[in-house]
Amino acid sequence: MKKVHFTDSYLINPQHPVTVHLIGAGGTGSQVLEALARMDAALIRLGHPGLYVTVFDADEVSESNIGRQLFSPADIGLNKAICLVTRTNQFFGLDWEAVPEMYSDDAPSANITISCVDNVKSRLVIYQHLKQVNHISDVYESPLYWLDFGNTQQTGQVILGTVKPIKQPKKAKYPTQATLPTLCDMFDLTQVDEHNSGPSCSVTEALRKQDLFINSTLAQNGCALLWKLFREAKLEHHGVFLNLSTFKTNPIAVGA
Repeated sequence: MKKVHFTDSYLINPQHPVTVHLIGAGGTGSQVLEALARMDAALIRLGHPGLYVTVFDADEVSESNIGRQLFSPADIGLNKAICLVTRTNQFFGLDWEAVPEMYSDDAPSANITISCVDNVKSRLVIYQHLKQVNHISDVYESPLYWLDFGNTQQTGQVILGTVKPIKQPKKAKYPTQATLPTLCDMFDLTQVDEHNSGPSCSVTEALRKQDLFINSTLAQNGCALLWKLFREAKLEHHGVFLNLSTFKTNPIAVGA
């Protein structure tokens, strides 16, 4: 019998905008930020306070980013987080925040952490930090979910996990799952070969590492999952595996 995860009640009816940390503003992160702004606008129209997003990225825009990421030639040399957040704020009328630094284990926490990074070390820092702060009682900063995006050239995955058990209703049509495994719970990241990760010096080199549309396709799938978390208040799947070469997606069922 299928299992269901019901969204933490605070996300459905918060007193303040739901806090979101977006870590990484590159190929996937730049696409995710745009989707979050659209999601915020839709939530507000539905009577929800919306989102407050903080973007972390220490990198500067380079020539190899143009076309693959949401940057223009005029952005070259600018910090990615500041560039994207400034543009998003102006376009959508927001006051979201940019932090032009790497995410560290002393960063504040948020209700939802979204990682769009290209290396294992960064994911392990995020995982350890979330484990340390999962006891925070301040609902505005209380960490609830971690959504991770990761990809190779033509494949990728999105995994939504819980930072701590989420209270589930006592009476439900299907069995409920209070805890969703995170990326680090599902896989041993110390076994991952990272020799092809990191920045690329040219567009040609970058496209050998990541297909032109793998980031945007993955971002749409992951943000659709996040939208379900808000709009439907429950999930039957908490992730997806994507293969762009075969155009196949395989959902990850709750409780699988």
